[in-house]
Amino acid sequence: MKTKLEILFETKPNSNLSIFITAGFPKKENLLEIIPLLEKSECDIIEIGIPFSDPLADGTIIQQSSTIALNNGMTLDILLQQVKQVRKHTLKPIVLMGYLNTLLKYGLEKFYLTCYQSGVDGLIIPDLPLSEFKNEHKTYLKKYNIDFIFLITPNTVTERALNLAKESSGFLYLVSSNSTTGNNNSPISNLTKEINTLKNSGLTIPILVGFGIKNADDFENVCEYANGAIIGSAFVQLVQNSLDLKKDIPEFINSIKTKKNDNSIK
Repeated sequence: MKTKLEILFETKPNSNLSIFITAGFPKKENLLEIIPLLEKSECDIIEIGIPFSDPLADGTIIQQSSTIALNNGMTLDILLQQVKQVRKHTLKPIVLMGYLNTLLKYGLEKFYLTCYQSGVDGLIIPDLPLSEFKNEHKTYLKKYNIDFIFLITPNTVTERALNLAKESSGFLYLVSSNSTTGNNNSPISNLTKEINTLKNSGLTIPILVGFGIKNADDFENVCEYANGAIIGSAFVQLVQNSLDLKKDIPEFINSIKTKKNDNSIK
């Protein structure tokens, strides 16, 4: 059976926008309000952060959102219950992003089963080693028809990037720079050369670019050479500062997609 991510990229290969929000932030129940608002917007993928005390790949904004969520009492159990509750209100792919310790503490098979029962479509676990993925996680992912997305950087050697791409499903996450999320001091590089190298070496999976994407210009530029982009810190900051999520979330998404983004992938 095809996954929601596979269907998305088949029907809409270009200009896909993934929006990240930390579960339990800024209030414990906010996910129940935010996901239906994202469903009504022009975002294509909903990425939910599993709060963690030491999110190594994330910058200050998302780190702080994790701390607030944990202080609010957000747990993986509550997160998955909320996803199950709100799944009926959205047809968009839901991807969880978190760290390996959280899964291990929860119990691997229990985690994958509960993800399946809750309606989770994909996972991003940045600190999961490839060997451990193959030995312990891959079987559960296939059993429960859940996609797994690996991350690569512009400095990942081609052979390793292709190995990670081969094991990825749904899409491959290309980090825009050697930085953490939300780093405004790190410019968004044009990664056409890197992507073309991978494609010429046999890459076929869609690529989304993340880290530092914050506005319509960033999104449009990335869509010139990738299948879309992931926006995290800018959206988390918007949610934190918002006095009216029903107004501000649609306006934010619309502001990202104000320019024409139907570019063909080079």
